[in-house]
Amino acid sequence: MIPELLWHGAEAYGFRGSVWTCGRIAQVIEEEFGVVYDKGHVSRLLRQLRWTPQMPIQRASQRDEQAIEQWRSQTWPRLWAEASSERRTLVFVDEAGFYLLPSVAKTYAPQAQTPVLRAKLTRDHLSVMGGMTPAGRIYTLARQESLNGSHSVEFLVHLTRVAGKRLLVIWDGSPIHRRAMVQEFVADSRDKVRLEALPGYAPDLNPWDEGGWNHLKNVEMRNLVCHDLEELHEQFHLAVNRLRQKAWLVHSFFQQAGLRL
Repeated sequence: MIPELLWHGAEAYGFRGSVWTCGRIAQVIEEEFGVVYDKGHVSRLLRQLRWTPQMPIQRASQRDEQAIEQWRSQTWPRLWAEASSERRTLVFVDEAGFYLLPSVAKTYAPQAQTPVLRAKLTRDHLSVMGGMTPAGRIYTLARQESLNGSHSVEFLVHLTRVAGKRLLVIWDGSPIHRRAMVQEFVADSRDKVRLEALPGYAPDLNPWDEGGWNHLKNVEMRNLVCHDLEELHEQFHLAVNRLRQKAWLVHSFFQQAGLRL
């Protein structure tokens, strides 16, 4: 009965916030069954019930969950079919920043001797626009400056040269995607480039967001300390090249986003 009780949420039992801890669950068990358990034993009970400690994913409260699920279950299959019938290359596009500060991951070290990564504290970063296709192809544009509308056009031109002459580009409603120069480029392309916007506050629909960028930063480039942006730029392209050799992993990013291929 414990999982059924916990699905009501922590706030239903008067706790502040929606996080479940062993101490809170012990209080719920005592309230519901009159049985007192130690927090350590609650942990063992949860493992038997296949409940594990997990890092919550942040989601904007403004999200329209119904619209997002409708996009995933109805719009996505339609776009997939239209891209196939119109012989377009379907590309998900997104942007991310890569900083000189390392993405820290756990490592082994002698007890009580915590390793130290020395990095220059700076806001200098590499701005990256990435394209990902269901076939497992990866395309990138990296600049040592903030991206703008002209970079969006530049990347679309690049995609028409290397990904396919007819494109179906899916991206979010970022201001750099909505600039007049972008709309003019699409209009002048004579239907060669078609744009589709994702629902608002739904980065999880893009396989880049919690898949591609997360893998590059926290796996391929983890614990990496670069001395300057030039070295970071070089290491980024090496990481992308490694990811390009793992088409099966790119496919898993689509599955993680709930997009059937």
